Amino acid sequence: MQSQPFDISSLHTAYAGGLNPADVIEESYRRIEAVDDPGIFLHLIDRNEAITAVKALGSFDPLSKPLWGIPFAIKDNIDSAGAPTTAACADFAFMADDDAFVVSLLRKAGAILIGKTNLDQFATGLVGVRSPYPIPRNAIDPEIVPGGSSSGSSVAVSHGIVSFALGTDTAGSGRVPAALNNIVGLKPSLGALSNTGVVPACRSLDTISIFALTVSDAWRVFQSAAKFDPADSYSRKIPAPDLGAPPPAFRVGVPDATTRHFFGDDIQAINYLSALSVLTDMGAEIIEIDFQPLYQIAEMLYGGVWVAERYAAIDTLIRTCPEKLHPTTREVIEAAEKFDAVDTFKSIYRLKDLKRQMEPILAGTDILCVPTIPTFASVRDLEADPITPNSRLGTYTNFVNLMDMCGIAVPVAPRQDGRPGNVTLLAPTGQDALVASIATHLHQNSRSTLGATGWAQPAGLLPADKPQAGEIAIAVVGAHMSGLPLNHEITRLGGRFLRQDKTQDTYSLYSLPGGPPTRPGLVRTGKGAEILLEIWALPITAFGAFIAGVPHPLGIGTLILANGDKVKGFLCEQYAVQGAEDVTRFGGWRTFLEDQSSHKSKHMESSHA
Repeated sequence: MQSQPFDISSLHTAYAGGLNPADVIEESYRRIEAVDDPGIFLHLIDRNEAITAVKALGSFDPLSKPLWGIPFAIKDNIDSAGAPTTAACADFAFMADDDAFVVSLLRKAGAILIGKTNLDQFATGLVGVRSPYPIPRNAIDPEIVPGGSSSGSSVAVSHGIVSFALGTDTAGSGRVPAALNNIVGLKPSLGALSNTGVVPACRSLDTISIFALTVSDAWRVFQSAAKFDPADSYSRKIPAPDLGAPPPAFRVGVPDATTRHFFGDDIQAINYLSALSVLTDMGAEIIEIDFQPLYQIAEMLYGGVWVAERYAAIDTLIRTCPEKLHPTTREVIEAAEKFDAVDTFKSIYRLKDLKRQMEPILAGTDILCVPTIPTFASVRDLEADPITPNSRLGTYTNFVNLMDMCGIAVPVAPRQDGRPGNVTLLAPTGQDALVASIATHLHQNSRSTLGATGWAQPAGLLPADKPQAGEIAIAVVGAHMSGLPLNHEITRLGGRFLRQDKTQDTYSLYSLPGGPPTRPGLVRTGKGAEILLEIWALPITAFGAFIAGVPHPLGIGTLILANGDKVKGFLCEQYAVQGAEDVTRFGGWRTFLEDQSSHKSKHMESSHA
């Protein structure tokens, strides 16, 4: 039992084979004792109470309870009924009457709460040492900071004490600790997970985050927790479908050479390039962009008026008993006193201007890939300077929630010095499934083990390649394919890649006149070839908006696939291909474009000869 991996797939396989979940919970408490780190948990659920919750689960049923028998922990700024919520400040503490909305959903899904974890006080910090309680030790290397503010949650998962843990993320608290402890940190789109029952830091920017050993585990938890909460005015309906395969082609924005910061850590820079190489092998086109506007947005989070939201969250305490706060926390939050309403509106206008400046730049990418952290910070570094190392850790995280992006921090191959490698994939709000599907394969292609446990990665789940309830499958053959100019017309409506396929050999493909972009015309002629296409899933509610933008002479009809299945997809009216170039021989639009590009390159070379 001591060697039993606690990732969800492994536990559910063991449960199906007869493992008693009570033994797993007992093992979780045994591991707490074995790790012997008093800084991880601020409150443990009584062992007998946890065992009672196990007995109430009934027989093993992972379909109705997808987290059946899975031990988890929550950051101690999230409520659990009958337990104290401290936010790492004893003078603020209160006894929670109810579970937080998300905690209630996870219990209904069969998860078993073990305890509440330590944090940077009032979730203010990225280092994990701003707590009046004992400081959690980094699970990989105790000389390194554990990362904050969700320090205890990340360390508990990395040690394999629990299968997953909840953190929160405003400036990077769900991503930085993941990087420092070699685990996955899923930061959802704002509003996807309800904040009812969560002590706010910056209420307009906060989200619960999920730490897990694998991407698929984090996603299972997200699917159970991503429910609309009418009691939370910031709650939004964000899709959480089963994860599919990553698109065969996608565009990845990265900081250009002048805006790529590692603060002298050359090993981190090399590790980042290695991760980009893996993405390239997966089909990514790497696009370097100027990150300076994003860094200017990041500076606004703590250097601007948004720090006043932190002040508002603890208004009474900081005005009446400021000495009760951790000294560094107090210094950071009291900076809000220098701002007024005029500063607030100026900041709102500046943020809007910077976001508008980034719009055309980000439009040329599907996702961003950044180092989760630019370098490491030691406990000794923070003792000497409690501010600067914290600020550096937020280099690639502080702008994300202000930009209303989703993201996931994912382990990659270890660095040359053995420290964990980790990058974060980011996308516009609502694209959580896209970044998670790519992150799944990026993690599986790395050489990293799980957290600090030494456990090997479990076999990956088979990607979902069929539309789910509320979706419709649509086949695309041209510029709407992944990595091509019109793919964003699908992804912005919540479309997700399902699979590549081919038509029956009764179709012909033409290059239509006009453009840009150059467009294909697919016609069923009764003779022709199998034509490669991509099948995407669109929310049924978005289907009308999508086809409204389909230009004449194209339309949506029914295509017959090579295996005889039928799917809705792009077809062209017969008359429009008169005089058009027949490109059927290429077997697909992407191959045709590659041939055109090759001819263009050769022509340019010959003209310069």
